[in-house]
Amino acid sequence: MSTDTKTPQALAQAQLAVPEGVKLPVYMDNHATTPTDPRVLEEMLPYFVEKFGNAASLNHAFGWAAHEAVDAARQRIAKLIGATAEEIVFTSGATESDNLAIKGVAEMHRAKGDHIITAVTEHKAVLDSCKRLEKYGYRVTYLPVQKDGLLDLDELRRAIDDKTILVTIMSANNEIGVLQSIEEIGKLCLERGVIFHTDAAQSIGKVPVDVNKQNIDLMSIAGHKIYGPKGVGALYVRKNPKAQLSATIDGGGHERGMRSGTLNVPGIVGLGKACAIAQEEMLKESCHLAGKRNRLRDRILNRLGEVYINGSMERRLPGNLNLSFGNVDGESMMLALNDIAVSSGSACSAAAIEPSHVLRAIGISDDLAHSSIRFGIGRFNTDAEIDYVADRVVETVQQLRELSAA
Repeated sequence: MSTDTKTPQALAQAQLAVPEGVKLPVYMDNHATTPTDPRVLEEMLPYFVEKFGNAASLNHAFGWAAHEAVDAARQRIAKLIGATAEEIVFTSGATESDNLAIKGVAEMHRAKGDHIITAVTEHKAVLDSCKRLEKYGYRVTYLPVQKDGLLDLDELRRAIDDKTILVTIMSANNEIGVLQSIEEIGKLCLERGVIFHTDAAQSIGKVPVDVNKQNIDLMSIAGHKIYGPKGVGALYVRKNPKAQLSATIDGGGHERGMRSGTLNVPGIVGLGKACAIAQEEMLKESCHLAGKRNRLRDRILNRLGEVYINGSMERRLPGNLNLSFGNVDGESMMLALNDIAVSSGSACSAAAIEPSHVLRAIGISDDLAHSSIRFGIGRFNTDAEIDYVADRVVETVQQLRELSAA
């Protein structure tokens, strides 16, 4: 029996020669998660074994050391976003922060109104929280986006009514990297007396964020998106009666009564260190990432036709590139590119077989959505890796198109 050498698996095995400085597989899925920066890990390690105290145990030295470390992390996180330390509430990650913000506002402010506004391109943590509230009688408006992925602010303005209690719009999209006009949205919410929450998991540490300048009341943060550890995050809660929340986890009254539970001290220390590194290096790193992103884009688009950029290039995370490839089977392409870690959609909904809800929302056809690849370029990616990935993508697409034509 003859072996078919033209399957996607065979294409994957017939890879380009691996250049010096490239170690396979190449990781380029930094919107799904990032590796922990060695400097972050180094600062975390003592809090597993030597300084293992409970931050709530304030009657002995072990607890004091843990409490001081948590306070220091609050200061670092607050400094990065222009907040005060007491406005930082620690959680297990951005998903929990989104749930706490949305459900906490809904319960606390039910007497004022029952209307929430969000966008169709939000992360599932936001969309599913809103759907849950609809079951309890809340009204939710899901705003469409334009072809570039940006909201029409006039539509948002028209959607706000006298019963609107919350607007929740992510600052940077996790799939197409589009940066919304957060300052303008925040200003509009402030004028109308509406609480404004933003899921900033993808934007924190990549682009400047200032909760006061941008009029943000609530903001979700994730450690593992900024080279910190997994399983830790934070919710910024403006110290203002307007932004008060009901707790979703009870038991002990930790975190100003908003989130009970023993604090993850090593993780919190890591999150604080990751924010401190971002504070120092973000502007320089963002320029480097944008350069690498543009290098990847140009090396692909200059050699292939029928390649489409999804989302605005002008208002975009520096390390994000989302491309659709015409006349290519998406599943075959992902199989062939098995030496590169990329995503064909949101990692948080990887089990879904339907096209990305984000790509559908910006008008991408199902065929092109299935053939889309999200490249997430990160701190540790090299130019050699960028070039290798570009060459592999071009080679694979050309071969698959030849097979399709045949």
